[in-house]
Amino acid sequence: MTTEVPPWAAEAACALPRPLLFATVSGAHLYGFASIDSDLDLRAVHLLPAEEVVGLRTGPQTLQHMSVRDGVELDVVSHDLLKFVRLLNSRNGYVLEQLLSPLVVVTTAVHAELISLAPQLVTRHHAHHYLGFAATQERLYAKTGQLKPALYTLRVLLTGIHLMRTGRVETNLAVLGTRLSYVPDLIAAKREAEHGPLPAGVAGWLATDVSRLRAELETARDSSALPEHVDPAVVDALHDLVVRTRLHGFQPAS
Repeated sequence: MTTEVPPWAAEAACALPRPLLFATVSGAHLYGFASIDSDLDLRAVHLLPAEEVVGLRTGPQTLQHMSVRDGVELDVVSHDLLKFVRLLNSRNGYVLEQLLSPLVVVTTAVHAELISLAPQLVTRHHAHHYLGFAATQERLYAKTGQLKPALYTLRVLLTGIHLMRTGRVETNLAVLGTRLSYVPDLIAAKREAEHGPLPAGVAGWLATDVSRLRAELETARDSSALPEHVDPAVVDALHDLVVRTRLHGFQPAS
């Protein structure tokens, strides 16, 4: 097995029973610490035809497929365009990261248009997503002592800080964690085992840094130059994109 994205990722995403507007890689591959036994998380957006939205028999707003291929556990989740855009417009950092993932396996012009609108959808309130997600992962680490939730906690806090300060999404812990001397060793340990324990001697540093990074994120949120609310004109552009795509379709990826 390998930590690289398999060449069949696009084929796996397109096996979903609706046409895709895009599909990207999320999870540990996106965060820079995939292990040799990590599953592959594909996140996508599909398009329901108009008759499956306005009629009595509606289509699936969310599709999910789980399987094993070439020894890799595969988890594919896709939302209909309208559901995805509603999440995108609700300060949801998770879908923002999916949209802006550099690991793209399927793309279209609609995907490109969503990416162009994404920076204008970021507000300082996205910090709440990252603070909440970090708290969840920290509780999981406290319960299990495993390396994976510890890495997720660091990654989430550092992504939130970077977003509040720059307005840009960065999810790779190897890039974000350069000021934490022990991060490269943690990433190396994670690549050897998906559910391994935290290496000895790191727990004390981790507890101190997580507390400090949480406070740093709160300060970055309070002092951020990001807006409080999304410009209504950007919401109008999202609305127009959904209506136009739903009624007139899109050009599939070549």
